[in-house]
Amino acid sequence: MDNYEKDPGRRALQTRDFLLSFQHAISATERCPIPVIAAIHGAAIGLAVDIATACDIRYAASNSSFSVKEVDIGLAADIGTLARLPKVTGNQSLVQELAYTSRNFGASEAKEIGLISKIVEGGREEVVKAALETAKVIATKSPIAVVGTKRVLLHSRDHSVADNLEYVASWNGAMLQTADLKSSVQAALAKKKASYPPLGKHFSKL
Repeated sequence: MDNYEKDPGRRALQTRDFLLSFQHAISATERCPIPVIAAIHGAAIGLAVDIATACDIRYAASNSSFSVKEVDIGLAADIGTLARLPKVTGNQSLVQELAYTSRNFGASEAKEIGLISKIVEGGREEVVKAALETAKVIATKSPIAVVGTKRVLLHSRDHSVADNLEYVASWNGAMLQTADLKSSVQAALAKKKASYPPLGKHFSKL
């Protein structure tokens, strides 16, 4: 037997490292500078809820169902659901009910509690189409403004109003120098759609 098999402490450390790596992977959508839209269809169970809660926008097909399933297999949901779902829904009591019972809930309840923002009639094809339509709208906006908005919104989730106001002041203090601002104003005055250059190459934050 190697040290991993013989020693509980070593097993615990390796398990912890694995879980932290897994959490980091699932959190990639949060670290992605541009918004990520989840198009949910069918059964979203356990890990699927972890992934969905890390996305910026969540749509669900009318055939969707959800379950925080981990308690049924003898563990606490450890990849993101228990950290994010209370913030997403703003209802600690409900999240605790869902996590303790692992009961299924449908798209209507998911929208009611704020887990998703739109129910799309149909299945995979329809919800993916709806997500792509929203993505196309976002893609017409200033990428500087979109990236900044995502960062400020994520910051606001975990900080006080005062801290977030200071953060956005510092952010815009730098980002208001962008030519996108002038392009947006000129396009609005001319009643035309603005055109923005791509962000270009930058180091991945994932």
